[in-house]
Amino acid sequence: MNLYDINSYDYPIPQSLIAGSPPLKRDLSRLMRLDKTTGEISHRRFSDLPDMLREGDVLVMNDARVFKARVHGKKIPGGARVEIFFLSPADAPNAWRALVRPGRKLPPGSKADTGYCALTIGGRRKDGGRDVILPDGARADELFARCGRVPLPPYIKHSDAPEERYQTVYADPAKNRSVAAPTAGLHFTPELLGELRNRGVAAEFLTLDVGIGTFRPVRTNDIRDHEMHAETCAIPEPCARRINEAKSSGRRIIAVGTTVVRTLESFAGPSGWLSHGARETDIFITPGYRFKVPDAVVTNFHLPKSTLLMLVAAFAGYDATMRAYAEAVSEEYRFFSFGDAMLIE
Repeated sequence: MNLYDINSYDYPIPQSLIAGSPPLKRDLSRLMRLDKTTGEISHRRFSDLPDMLREGDVLVMNDARVFKARVHGKKIPGGARVEIFFLSPADAPNAWRALVRPGRKLPPGSKADTGYCALTIGGRRKDGGRDVILPDGARADELFARCGRVPLPPYIKHSDAPEERYQTVYADPAKNRSVAAPTAGLHFTPELLGELRNRGVAAEFLTLDVGIGTFRPVRTNDIRDHEMHAETCAIPEPCARRINEAKSSGRRIIAVGTTVVRTLESFAGPSGWLSHGARETDIFITPGYRFKVPDAVVTNFHLPKSTLLMLVAAFAGYDATMRAYAEAVSEEYRFFSFGDAMLIE
């Protein structure tokens, strides 16, 4: 098996297993447990997680919140429908990086009326995005509040999924900068977090502002040629200190989601000692990577040929990962953002 070949990360997924809506209760989702040493697989519910962890374990979570990044408007003149998917602030004043549809019909200088303000569509960026400029006096937060919607994945219908279900229960309102949810955290409820705390499992929070790069498809046959787009991440000093103390005392670090794994590894020195602060990361983790911080990972089931699946294969081992995914299909697990989860330890 060529682990650099994109086709090595393909697998058949029936359309019926793609979760188009969330479960009735967050922790009612199923949880596959994968032993990355033996390859043994067992099947539980996510609400059973406290029985599967140990006193002294440290759960590390991403407290990013998804902002209402998708804005619809009408082209000026003509009134044709346009969509602007805001990604992050650009360097120029009042400018944002965004994806614009239909891009071919919106040359630089085009304007779109959102109902709150008229946006100016700027030039094309190297990554395929555009610059979008708000007029003087307009505020981006007001635009999003009035006109924006949480950018749910295309296989999820807004009518089937209240936007708040696409936020973790611990998302920090002050960190309202992500364009996608750290979906492994969607399974946690306040009650489950309380039970974990009562059993001596600590929780620490860091932030990675999930960008579109995390979900961009790999278009190269050799995955080594794929370029990850940079995302902003941050680890507070108390969080880094407590994780370092836990590692030093032999306690397990359990990363909740691939965004947490990427952040931890981006801040880890050669010995695994975490620094703190904020930075941009474009780390791309594939099989052969030597992990420094996480001892276990909670994650969802990811799209075929995705960078997220490659990270999971790096952590659990390629063969064990692909066997687990085949069993998940056979056992009719639910896949992707609102799907079921797996604990790899």
